[in-house]
Amino acid sequence: MTASGKLSVIISLSLLIITFNSQAQVPNRSTLDIQEFMARDYIGQAPRITQWSSDSKYLYFNWKEAHAESDSSFRISTKNLNPERIDAKDLRIDRPRRGNFNRDKSMELISDQQGLAIVYPKKGDTIWFYTANDQVSGLSFSFDESRVVFTIDRDLFSWDIQNGGFRQLTNFQQDKEKTDSKPPAAKTERNAQDDWLYQDQKKLFPKLKERGNRSGSRFYGYRNQRGGGQSAGGPSQIDLKGFNMYGAKLSPDNRFVTYSLYKPAPQVQGTEMPDYVTISGYTQMRSTRSKVGSLPSKSKLGIFDIERDTAYYLDLSSLPGIFDAPEYYADYPDRKLTYDKPKAVNINGPFWSGDGQYGVMVARSFDNKDRWIFLVDLESGTVKNLDHQHDPAWIGGPGIGYGGSVNWLTDDETLYFQSEETGYSHLYTLNVKTGEKKALTSGDFEVSQPFLSKNKKHWYFHSNEVHPGEKHFYKMALEGGERIQLTSLCGSNAVRLSPDEKHMAITFSFANKPPEIYYQACKPGSEPVQLTDSRSTAFKEYNWRVPEFITFPAEDGASVHARLYQPDDSKKNQAAVIFVHGAGYLQNAHKWWSTYYHEYMFHNLLADNGYTVLDIDYRGSAGYGRDWRTGIYRWMGGKDLSDQVDGAKFLVKECNIDSNKVGLYGGSYGGFITLMALFNEPDVFAAGAALRSVTDWAHYNHGYTANILNTPVLDSLAYAKSSPIYFAEGLQGHLLMCHGMLDSNVHFQDIVRLSQRLIDLGKENWELAVYPFEAHSFSDPDAWTDEYRRIFKLFQSTIGKQ
Repeated sequence: MTASGKLSVIISLSLLIITFNSQAQVPNRSTLDIQEFMARDYIGQAPRITQWSSDSKYLYFNWKEAHAESDSSFRISTKNLNPERIDAKDLRIDRPRRGNFNRDKSMELISDQQGLAIVYPKKGDTIWFYTANDQVSGLSFSFDESRVVFTIDRDLFSWDIQNGGFRQLTNFQQDKEKTDSKPPAAKTERNAQDDWLYQDQKKLFPKLKERGNRSGSRFYGYRNQRGGGQSAGGPSQIDLKGFNMYGAKLSPDNRFVTYSLYKPAPQVQGTEMPDYVTISGYTQMRSTRSKVGSLPSKSKLGIFDIERDTAYYLDLSSLPGIFDAPEYYADYPDRKLTYDKPKAVNINGPFWSGDGQYGVMVARSFDNKDRWIFLVDLESGTVKNLDHQHDPAWIGGPGIGYGGSVNWLTDDETLYFQSEETGYSHLYTLNVKTGEKKALTSGDFEVSQPFLSKNKKHWYFHSNEVHPGEKHFYKMALEGGERIQLTSLCGSNAVRLSPDEKHMAITFSFANKPPEIYYQACKPGSEPVQLTDSRSTAFKEYNWRVPEFITFPAEDGASVHARLYQPDDSKKNQAAVIFVHGAGYLQNAHKWWSTYYHEYMFHNLLADNGYTVLDIDYRGSAGYGRDWRTGIYRWMGGKDLSDQVDGAKFLVKECNIDSNKVGLYGGSYGGFITLMALFNEPDVFAAGAALRSVTDWAHYNHGYTANILNTPVLDSLAYAKSSPIYFAEGLQGHLLMCHGMLDSNVHFQDIVRLSQRLIDLGKENWELAVYPFEAHSFSDPDAWTDEYRRIFKLFQSTIGKQ
């Protein structure tokens, strides 16, 4: 060896010794271990309320006690609050029966392998009225309870309870039966080489034994077809003309059948996703969702007049705004601002008043910018608009988004619904005769899950009136007015009210306390009693932080809510990490237990190691009303990113953070923001970890993306300024990307495309970690551990350096 070679070895060894010594001098600042708290059941399993008994004497719930191997069924008596384990056989007897009853529960409908029957519980009689081997659905009583109504195949039938007469009410026909079913793939023989691959895969990847093939399975069903044509004395044929039919309903006067027709948009190409690590040893392809930009589907409401033996369609042309193009069309000079035909809508209903006189329907435009509530006249096929909610961005908010509907009060003239008319989701009533609309709640807070008391004189609902980060349960008079707060614990109070409305079962959680079940009398000021404690011994051994719940100013003057985790002053390293929650429309800077519990525990570890952590409810998050919800419209990476920048400024100004030592991380939407931050704000963020990130919104799904950015063909400007892949040249800091290869939500293709872009741009300070077994949400604790060890290493080696 030459002298220079010996010198080189000595220098290398010296550097190695210095490195080991410097690491040894830094004490382990946290008792938390990533592998330990990523393990299954590290926290314990939260209990789940199932139901109250019909007499309100017992509450039933499923619960896995801290030291139990599996969960069990329990009940408590309102007179004795000690949980009592219930055996399965006792549980079936003890729980109230759920059935398809008429209004006074004097009759019950049942359907099983024997056929259809009507039961008279008080008499103990059972009458089987249909025993044919057909597939039956939609079994119910008619509005006047004189008939039983049900669907065979796709046609509606009725059975008269008094005289036992059957009647076929509709005769839908399709020229060519369409089905999505595909024949099973042909079975192939496995040779010796295949057997070797199979055994080798099992040795290399033992988890394949647990998860199986995971290539997906499909059930290939069949439909029992009935002969076409008109039966003697039966209804005329109704030609569906290529539409799919569903939801046939008989009107209260037994004269009309309403049915929904739906024709999906022309099929667009899906995405083929390879599964590389399979039990066979061969790569297998999976078909997943298509990309944003699908053409609108077609939908309409059909009406069949049984008396006139005639079918026709509901006419929506009189609805206000039905011909209006969305406002963003004004940015494209070649676009017309009105349509020649009514815009495509999706229709729900009718919802009938208690006396059957009024039928109300809800329509939503397929672009989700309009919602109409209107009265329907089935005989003429016309409508009368009652309420029109339009949003230049998109309709949403608690009780308003998809799944939101209308219901009736007992006067049979007044309906209730929720609207963001004032900027927050509130409860409204509307008289269908006078058109008078009244807001029952108002203010800078949101109402959710309203329902009427048993005597129909009060409302019950949840709201965040006390604080955007708290959920409480309220009681209010039918006409509105004073809101009586029934819960008192600070955090989230999800209430299951007993049938007699005297008792509340509360699933309660706080920031550092996972959900548990509490019991409380349904009176303001009553003391809640904790029934369960599901936390594991390991979880209890650590003193989990309660973050500070703060606000800081955004550049436009808005107040941004956030969680702040601060280390002890003696450990503070002047570095900060900002966490960006996923989903966009989701709340995380609240006072209850986070669905991001892995991240919550990780933030405690970061704080133990000297980092200040900020968790922001940026623009687009839930819980703060319409303007906050739609603040990202047509520009993802606009105000939602500037809120992160303002958070970093707050940390530097108020928390003594070095402006050169700020990093961020997040998954899904949070990963997207992390990429936008590193690409567009390199002077603010020195390092970031982007997990399962959307890199190009033109490659994400339609339902979510089209609300916010419209479609790439119609609004290319929005996509160009919202997709990280267009800004990759701005990367200066250190970037870690992690992605599951079986992610059917944000496709692995997304991160591969961005990686190639970074390679083309000659970027060096980035790395990609891939997880062959994982989907969008990781399930394997080993994968969680590996991912978060890498994130911690990134911050330790960059912003955490002394």
